[in-house]
Amino acid sequence: MKSNDKILIIGAMIAGMIGLAAIIGFVGQGNVRHVDIFWAETVEQTIVFEDINGITEVRGVKGIKGDINPTLFSRTSFAYILTVINNGTTLHRLYIDGFNVQTELLEPGQQDTITIYPDKEGEFTYYDKRQDLWPLGKIKIVSVVPSDDFQGIWKDLI
Repeated sequence: MKSNDKILIIGAMIAGMIGLAAIIGFVGQGNVRHVDIFWAETVEQTIVFEDINGITEVRGVKGIKGDINPTLFSRTSFAYILTVINNGTTLHRLYIDGFNVQTELLEPGQQDTITIYPDKEGEFTYYDKRQDLWPLGKIKIVSVVPSDDFQGIWKDLI
């Protein structure tokens, strides 16, 4: 074998190893998939209107503790899906100040779902909106950011 042939073979082997590493890196990052692995990020909660002794109250059913007029929480950049059920004896409509969204006027036994896409942090009041606004509770929108204490992948794994 001539020395030019040896150099050509060694160069081809090095190029092949670099090409294999590039393919593994590209595929390993999730760039080659037959299905989408990322789901839409959502926060889903359900609340119910109740009329107790003539006083309107809201209770959490799903995704919220069952306290009276609970504080609702969501994150920025997440779709917030809120299902509202009227278990009361009168008409109710949920209105969220700051987002200017509201449910339909719900008769007893009816339900409605509203979706909000919060883009800013804050604390907003939700109301029972029939003829007047009756404040019931708060909804807090927060931003969740990664920790500033990142020490590198190997130190975080230990």
